[in-house]
Amino acid sequence: MTDRPHRRSIVVATRNQHKLGELAEILAGADLEPLPDSVELPPEDGETFAENALGKARAAHEQTGRAALADDSGIAAAALGGRPGVRSARYAGEDATDEENLALLLEELGAADDRSVAYVCAIAFVDEDGAETVREARCEGTLAEAPRGDGGFGYDPAFVPEEIGDGRTMAELPPEEKHAISHRGRAARAMAAAMGAGR
Repeated sequence: MTDRPHRRSIVVATRNQHKLGELAEILAGADLEPLPDSVELPPEDGETFAENALGKARAAHEQTGRAALADDSGIAAAALGGRPGVRSARYAGEDATDEENLALLLEELGAADDRSVAYVCAIAFVDEDGAETVREARCEGTLAEAPRGDGGFGYDPAFVPEEIGDGRTMAELPPEEKHAISHRGRAARAMAAAMGAGR
């Protein structure tokens, strides 16, 4: 019988199934598990994505005693001074849907000449012993004037990444193409390298 390589089990401090799915695709060398219902996450009231990610990872680790991973991410529009930023998930209100948040951002940018935006993602990892690691990455792009595509989530239907260069939005890219350039893909690969897990 051959030995199978060890795959570490990690609790992901999110209740967003889209995020959990994306991270599982990128961090292929780790067994990612959903957050137990009993875990109470702190409010995302930090000034930075890294603060919010680390707060969630610490809470999951402290309450489960296990290694925990968390991310916080959002979109920053140059013409709006970096907003929505850390408030991206609740830009149109605490219980706003992705569609409502995107509609508000499109409305606020309106006919602005500068439609440059950046996706930012911070991923925090707290290992079994409590050691902490944070990695952050960006993806630059522009905001389309109207949503296109049915893939992805959040602001993806209007985010046109610079790197692709053919005008497609994140929501029009197949998953592997999106992960190769996305803020979450880049941050997750950097974290995988730091953790010694994944590809």
